[in-house]
Amino acid sequence: MKKILIALEIEEKDKEAVRRCAQEAGVDCEIVFTTSAEATEEQIREANFILGNVSPKKIGASENLDVLQLFSAGADPYMPKGVLAEKTVLCNATGAYGQAVSEHAFALTMMLLKKLHLYRSSQLRCRWEDHGTVRSLAESTVLVVGLGDIGLSYARLVKAMGARVIGVKRRAGVCPEGVDELVLTEEIDRVLPEADVVFSILPGTPETAFFYTAERFRAMKNSALFINCGRGNAVAHDVLLEALQNGEIAGAAIDVCQTEPLPADSPLWQEEKLVITPHVAGNFHHASIYRGILKIALGNLACYLSGKPLGNIVDLSTGYKK
Repeated sequence: MKKILIALEIEEKDKEAVRRCAQEAGVDCEIVFTTSAEATEEQIREANFILGNVSPKKIGASENLDVLQLFSAGADPYMPKGVLAEKTVLCNATGAYGQAVSEHAFALTMMLLKKLHLYRSSQLRCRWEDHGTVRSLAESTVLVVGLGDIGLSYARLVKAMGARVIGVKRRAGVCPEGVDELVLTEEIDRVLPEADVVFSILPGTPETAFFYTAERFRAMKNSALFINCGRGNAVAHDVLLEALQNGEIAGAAIDVCQTEPLPADSPLWQEEKLVITPHVAGNFHHASIYRGILKIALGNLACYLSGKPLGNIVDLSTGYKK
């Protein structure tokens, strides 16, 4: 008997879809429905297949666990040695977040370009103020750092507005639709000075920690905008604040922070040229995310039960989907 743990709050119709997966595969399954927060250590360590971002400590490198299917794209907490047994296959939800996060990032980009954050501040102060000229994406150069599902979705949005798009990725390949030029990560310093907008959607890996250094911000145009919806530790708080205060870049918007929640006494809150959203671009704030996760998870559950190859497998050496 296979023990399936669904550690994610799902709708009744989707619980029935999980049961159908087992029936269609002809495998005798014990299926438990709970949430990641409420899943017990016993349930986790007995499970053969888990859907959910359960506590890494409770997994304890269980030899029973064949597949851990996350509902997040990031897999950082599950990558260190000792969290998962060597036999366990880690799968993420890359592909479920493209629409939601790219639209959020696009909205932040337009907010900064049109100075809407400044007008909102004026409104709250009951001030009828003109904040001067604004800019357009048309004929701008946008640097997309991280060309996965989210990066490509964002690239297509800004491309549709007339931007020239430079994509940055780890490995060489064919330049995808919506991208005008493709460069490798190690070439980023060459193209940073060209960018009017830098959108970062890097995952959390040792190589991407504090990727945006003070030197890199100084290399950008002083009119450039920086948008981060990837990982908060891609840039240190003090480095970003200094770049804004010194006029090395014109503005920034972040959905992720080096420390979360961002402390109330952080000077970032008071920086007028910075827009902050509290890590809400993804999560389950848009219906497409839930639907995408269920599609990936049910597909992998069916493959697991029928002995077929899994999708969305995470490379534990890089944190990226293979």
